[in-house]
Formats: sequence, structure tokens, C-alpha cells
Amino acid sequence: MSQPTSSGQIAAGEREDAQVSHLLTWLSATAVAFLVGIGAKAWLAGHTTHAWVLWSFIGLIGLNMLYFANTRNQTRQKGGLIVIVGLLFTYLIASGGESNTGPLWFYVFPPLLFYLTDLKTGTAVLLFCYLIAVVVFQFPGLPLVAAEYSMDFKIRFFATLTFESIFCFVLEASRLKARNELVALAETHEHAARTDELTGLSNRRDMQNRLAMEFSRYQRSGHHFSVALIDLDLFKTINDQFGHDAGDEVLREFSGLMNTMIRQTDVAARWGGEEFLVLLPDTSLLQALTLAERLRSKVARHRFRFLGQDLPVTVSAGVCSIAKAGSLDALLKQTDVNLYSAKESGRNRIAPRVRSQETDPPIDASSHAR
Repeated sequence: MSQPTSSGQIAAGEREDAQVSHLLTWLSATAVAFLVGIGAKAWLAGHTTHAWVLWSFIGLIGLNMLYFANTRNQTRQKGGLIVIVGLLFTYLIASGGESNTGPLWFYVFPPLLFYLTDLKTGTAVLLFCYLIAVVVFQFPGLPLVAAEYSMDFKIRFFATLTFESIFCFVLEASRLKARNELVALAETHEHAARTDELTGLSNRRDMQNRLAMEFSRYQRSGHHFSVALIDLDLFKTINDQFGHDAGDEVLREFSGLMNTMIRQTDVAARWGGEEFLVLLPDTSLLQALTLAERLRSKVARHRFRFLGQDLPVTVSAGVCSIAKAGSLDALLKQTDVNLYSAKESGRNRIAPRVRSQETDPPIDASSHAR
């Protein structure tokens, strides 16, 4: 039985991606505003070269924003922004910026880096930036390096930056851990909400959702499907004579047996009590009847035991195809009518009637595929 990706999980992922994209767009716009202001200040102070370099980064940020607007590639958007910010901070450290305060802008980098990347990537990029800063500080005579810094500034810069980086790392690690725990908890609750606790099959609520989706698919593309409503015969007798633990064991064992008979695309659910509903996509009525009969035959031959005692277990089933009904309600109603007919005809049989296959060998799950 296949388990589809949760629509809730998909929606949560899409919301998170949208939030990150909005944040990146907001950060990019804010960076552009700051660069315009700082560049204007440098221009008015007579540092025209510094002003033009700062303004050139506005163009790079703008190109990154336009690229994302055209492609919606969030990974490239993140990578592009990190590279641009890294180059900007490298320039500010090398040039000193205004009054040798350029390195102070580097404090913005660690929280941004850890938020936009994973912890390993963020740490690697940060260490690389550390290396660049060390080279610039220790070798002020290198080409393109125009700033010199005092020893006190270097010590305080690296000490405070290291503290900030460690703090950001710990906070991001804690955030990711809490997020993963919440996701796992949500998945557990979602699984419990759509799964029958005793048998591990889908529950009635989940099956109703799947039926609705399959019916929508049928209306859109004309893909037929069938359902089989299966009931364990005289199940109350088993509970009365052998106890409820024996009844629970029969339900579990039958569920496992049924799962060996259906395809990956089929869905088996505990419909209620000792009733089970099987959804068979892309399956005609004849194919569904064949599967139901083989399942009935296999159950009749199977030896159900509990605490050394043999249990009398047989099943009856009603089968119907969407081609025989105009709606889901009509489909389920006709399936229930067919099951009642099978019960009234003596149990341990399928309705509509199909040739008995008691002598047929067991089949694999793909035997009723189209």
C-alpha cells in the first residue's frame, strides 16, 4: 500500500521556502539602500573610487534579484547573495572602508550565513573568510590591500567575531534541532490520524480522502477504479468463543494477508470493526472480482491460530466499479448492497458472483494489474 506525501508537509515546505525568498528579497533591498547611502557619503567626502565600488555591488545585487525573479531558483539566489556579500566584506576589509571601519560590517555575515546554508557549509565559508581576514591583517603590503590595522583592533575583531560565530552556530543548531523535532512530531501525529492503530492500515478518514482524490482523477481523465468491501464472517463468534485478543490477532493477520495480495498502488483500509475497504485504481470490475475471489480463497485456505487453537475465519466481499455508479456515495452504497447479498447467500463468497478459484495457486500482488 503506497503512502502519499502529506499535503500538509508539502504546504509547510512551500511556506518556508516562500518565507526565505521574501527574507532574501528584503535583505537585498535593504543592502541596496545601505550601499546607496554609504556610497553617497563616500562621494561627498571625496572618496569617489570607494563610492563607485560600493555602487557596483548594487548592480550585482540587482542582477541576482532579477535572476531569481525570472527563474525562481532559490538555491542560486542564496548562493549569489552569499558570494556578493562575501566579496563586499573582502573589499571592505582590504580597503578599510571609511576610517578603517570596513571590517566592522563583517559582523553581519555569520548570522546571515548560517541562516542561508547548513551548519557545515556555513562553517566552511566562515573559516575561509577568516583566512582572508588574517592574510589582509598580516600582510598589509599585498596588492589591493590599502588598510593597516592596529594590533588591538585585530585582537578585538577576531575575539568578538569568533564569539559571535560560535553563538550563531549554537543558535542555528538549536533552531534546526527544534524544527526537526517538531516535524517528526507532526509526522507522527499525522500518521496516527490516518492509520488504524491495530492493523496499521489506513483508517476510514484516510480512505475517504483517497476515494475523493481517486474520484476526482476519474472525473478529470476517465481512469476507472473499483472498490471491494470485505467483512470477516461471524467475527463476533470468534470474540465470544476465543476472546477479544484472538479477534485482534485475526484482524492483524488478515490485514497482513491482504497486503500480500494487493499492488503498491492499491490502498487497503480498516473501514470499521471487522470491515475492510480496498481501493483499486485503474481496475475494472472483472479484475476487482478476480482479486476479491482470490483473497477469499486464500483466507479460506489459511490456518488462523491463537494460543494453539485453530480459528474459523472466512470472508465475504461486495465489489463495485465506478463505471456502475455515478458518484462515490452510489459506489459505496452498491458495494455495501453486494456485501449484504454475499452474506445472505451463505457467506464465504463474493458478490457479484465470480467463478470459484479454490484450486488456483496463490498469486502475487500484480496479478490483477491492467
